[in-house]
Amino acid sequence: MSTGPGADSAPVHKPTYDTRGRGETFSSLRIRNYRLFFTGAIVSNTGTWMARITQDWLVLSLTGSAAAVGITTALQFLPMLLFGLYGGVIADRYPKRRLLLASQAALALCGLTLAVLTLSGSVQVWHVYLIAFLLGMVTVVDNPARQSFVSEMVGPGQLRNAVSLNSANFQSARLIGPAVAGLMIATIGSGWSFLINGLSFLAPLTALLLMRTSELHKVERAPRGKGQLREGLRYVAGRPDLIWPIVLVGFIGTFGFNFPIWLTAFSEEVFHTGAGTYGFLNTLMAAGSLVGALLAARRGSTRLRMLVVAAGVFGVLEIAAALSPAFWLFALLLVPIGMIGLTVNISANSAVQMATDPVMRGRVMSLYMMVFAGGTPIGAPLLGWVTDTYGARVGFATGGLVSLAAAAVIGLVLARVGRLKLALGWHHGHPRVRFVPRERLATAA
Repeated sequence: MSTGPGADSAPVHKPTYDTRGRGETFSSLRIRNYRLFFTGAIVSNTGTWMARITQDWLVLSLTGSAAAVGITTALQFLPMLLFGLYGGVIADRYPKRRLLLASQAALALCGLTLAVLTLSGSVQVWHVYLIAFLLGMVTVVDNPARQSFVSEMVGPGQLRNAVSLNSANFQSARLIGPAVAGLMIATIGSGWSFLINGLSFLAPLTALLLMRTSELHKVERAPRGKGQLREGLRYVAGRPDLIWPIVLVGFIGTFGFNFPIWLTAFSEEVFHTGAGTYGFLNTLMAAGSLVGALLAARRGSTRLRMLVVAAGVFGVLEIAAALSPAFWLFALLLVPIGMIGLTVNISANSAVQMATDPVMRGRVMSLYMMVFAGGTPIGAPLLGWVTDTYGARVGFATGGLVSLAAAAVIGLVLARVGRLKLALGWHHGHPRVRFVPRERLATAA
């Protein structure tokens, strides 16, 4: 990112490499290694969504407590908050394909263990707590390794497209997994859902083994040494084009993405519709997220202006949904909320990856994931308390207000760093608001 004069709208990335695939939604799937990765991921992601729904249902069945479900979620995300940066150091130090083989095998083992405990009838809630924590520990390494391995498969020219398709992959599984899990829980029991999840990891393991290592883009690995964690933090702290998108996505992830709390509360307390409607609302959000991911895959570059504007729109939409007087309007707004929410995530993810030196990418992405996902144990209880105390509408609106405020403040900070100024004018008969270099305004005056 250019931060000096002439940084029009604070561009993050201006490609100088081959962009023949630009504008094609599925262009990165032409690459064999990534095609294998994508195919394996959609199988395991479907299993993961099945396990998430089944795990919550199992804990609720064992305890009768919604708080216990919250504890399970917190335990799964807590390792990322505590140890996420160390996972990035490991991802930068060792070959990422080998790390992923180990982490995916460990995730499979966790899933199969829970399946055996459940099918045998001996499962207790502390078993679920322990396995949730172990899953979180494995994710500490798996997340940064998986995120940064994408660039090794596709190279810089297709990185943004591949990141977008990864999100589309995950959201597609989100449309399928919960529905299959609900059917299995109702017909043959929770244990079989866990078993399918454990076996689903055979797909990414097979894909990793079938990859042609000679076709991977070579990336310099960080040598073993002291101070690598501090080095990564100093690297981000000295780069405004990295630190501010990470800060923004941290606020959005911590306060704006607490949809399980809000959708449950709206279904039960506001519209009095029940669990079936809760599933329907989740499906609407997933559909919007999938559309957002596919649209993002068509864009060939990322600008911080797009990220900041999308974050602001996301906050406004959440506030509008919170104030919706009718169920149909609330449900309709969930589609663009899902779409814009994914745009924020993908824009930040791809902007940070493309602006980062390859040797530092694991550490930077671990910080990104720690801030984005690690905020859940903090934001979820806080927004849950606001929702319980003041009502679902106030809780949802609070998340939107924080997101909108974060977008406004960080947008102003980035404009100041890039020596930009807000300019108001007209373009083809329509009002136009944009950031332009201060020197341009002085010249025009």
